[in-house]
Amino acid sequence: MYKLPIAILLGLGLSAFGVDARFQHDGGSFSPEQGLHVGAGFQAQRSAILKALDDGKTYAEISVDNRRNVRESLERISGLLGDSQRVEELPEHARIELINEQEKVNVLLGQAREDSRLVCTREKQIGSLRSVSKCATVAERRRAREASQQEMFEMGRHGTKIESN
Repeated sequence: MYKLPIAILLGLGLSAFGVDARFQHDGGSFSPEQGLHVGAGFQAQRSAILKALDDGKTYAEISVDNRRNVRESLERISGLLGDSQRVEELPEHARIELINEQEKVNVLLGQAREDSRLVCTREKQIGSLRSVSKCATVAERRRAREASQQEMFEMGRHGTKIESN
């Protein structure tokens, strides 16, 4: 399972349902591990996220729909913030919507980052003493495992037997 970026909640002072948003920021830098923090440096974070989405590595396993959803959420956040970039000046309903969009971005990017993580294993080849490194993303390994399970299920369901010569 992935760790949900909870730093957004740490940067917020939420009192019941009246959201009193006090955002902390680090000059606008974006870190995939920490997630999106809406505040004075949002535009810099937005640019970093868009660049990471396009680099083909950081979020290699993000689906087309999720990529589109992240871009749309970033646009909505930009629209909500407007020119002021000050969350504190927003009406309460706009702050709540902004927090929801921020959470959506963090969840989608957190899952995509975890799925895109490269895992390498050393495996011995049959008939050889040599080990070979095999690398695949977490999502590729999951798809391969699911395909193998599906094949085994189909073989069992159809009564397919492996014949030996």
